[in-house]
Amino acid sequence: MKTVNHWIGGKTVEGASGNWGPVTDPATGAVTTQVALASVEEVDAAVTAARSAYATWGTSSLAQRTGILFRYRALLDAHRDDIAALITAEHGKVHSDALGEVARGLEIVELACGITTQLKGELSTQVASRVDVSSIRQPLGVVAGITPFNFPAMVPMWMFPLAIACGNTFVLKPSEKDPSAANLLAELASEAGLPDGVLNVVHGDKVAVDALLAHPDVSAVSFVGSTPIARYIHTTASANHKRVQALGGAKNHMLVLPDADLDAAADAAVSAAYGSAGERCMAISAVVAVSSIADELVEKIRERAEKIKIGPGDDPTSEMGPLITKAHRDKVASYVTGAAAQGAKVVLNGTGHTVDGFEDGHWMGLSLLDHVSTDSDAYRDEIFGPVLCVLRAETYEEGVALINASPFGNGTAIFTRDGGAARRFQLEIEAGMVGVNVPIPVPVGYHSFGGWKDSLFGDHHIYGNDGVHFYTRGKVVTTRWPDPSDAPTGVDLGFPRNH
Repeated sequence: MKTVNHWIGGKTVEGASGNWGPVTDPATGAVTTQVALASVEEVDAAVTAARSAYATWGTSSLAQRTGILFRYRALLDAHRDDIAALITAEHGKVHSDALGEVARGLEIVELACGITTQLKGELSTQVASRVDVSSIRQPLGVVAGITPFNFPAMVPMWMFPLAIACGNTFVLKPSEKDPSAANLLAELASEAGLPDGVLNVVHGDKVAVDALLAHPDVSAVSFVGSTPIARYIHTTASANHKRVQALGGAKNHMLVLPDADLDAAADAAVSAAYGSAGERCMAISAVVAVSSIADELVEKIRERAEKIKIGPGDDPTSEMGPLITKAHRDKVASYVTGAAAQGAKVVLNGTGHTVDGFEDGHWMGLSLLDHVSTDSDAYRDEIFGPVLCVLRAETYEEGVALINASPFGNGTAIFTRDGGAARRFQLEIEAGMVGVNVPIPVPVGYHSFGGWKDSLFGDHHIYGNDGVHFYTRGKVVTTRWPDPSDAPTGVDLGFPRNH
């Protein structure tokens, strides 16, 4: 059986806690790997390695950092398929989707390669007689990232490349459900020339998380995951005087107005709801159909959803893979089996889906629920699976009010041909990311990703300008220098006297 150990101080370090976690192949249900679960002492060793590396990395030149990052970007590009294969083997998503994940992570590496412009300071001269004021940004020290199972490569790459480009050192605690991609990312960084200890990977469960949150040498924590855990991370890390960005869960809505291109809206709903088996925080999980178009839209979604081929992620003909674990699959299925009792019409029920030859896999077919009420479990909870809820509203205003009443505010979208309605929507909707005829409005790397309300805890979004500001702190320097003409009597520097 394959074993995944820690990466500390530039080398593989065997797990010493005696605790191991199982990693399954979601397509077969078989345990293929064991991953070391770190003790408090092992987390401390990773932080110590990062703190030691910071002594020189924090004062390294921008040219050195960007040179390494450019080489790292080239290595990641050359190993796209290798990283994607690990994602497919442990997460289950289809290979093309895994490749897309790597590509979106590379965007942030590319942003980090241009950190020289992001870290430029400001200067104001002559704010008073012979007084200049400048502002600069400096790294924090050792920072940590705690990342989820659904994007085992992309989300870590949303964090550590920018953090180390800013001069910090990093300790990554990836999900123990699919840990291998994180180790490969660290190994390639070392191959690119990143000094030992600048990037460390420590695997583990709540023991490792709590150790990072409490460690006095960790200055900041980045997190992506569910809202209850994001709230816990934010509360605990803040109580330990750390800077925190904790991105939580979502219930992303797509508002479809009567003038929308319904074929385009249906295509978008299917891809956004069921891509990556719905295991993404930017999935569209609720469609709000306005006025008389609801029945036609639901039928178009059903027709498309029934054609999606579900199968192992390494099968090039598969369009959707299994869910990450059997327990998660069963939880997702429970929302579908209980939907009718709470008033919904079950248009598609994917709970009995199986794949020939892979009967023990964590399979869940595409499910579509219509006439869903806002007080039902399927609507209130973040399901994180291939379940799409359809709600109905009589007017644009009613639809917006419905969306704004949700405690989540991650992302949302509107489908319409009316520019005025779209403009109103982007101003009136209470969410951090908005799409206009774009179902999954994940910003490009040089903008920032993050939601509102219960989808974000902390003041900073991730990557982009917010990411740079999160991983640095500002300093303002006020200087006054005597003019050479004011030199003491007897010293002539050749400057004419002006008084």
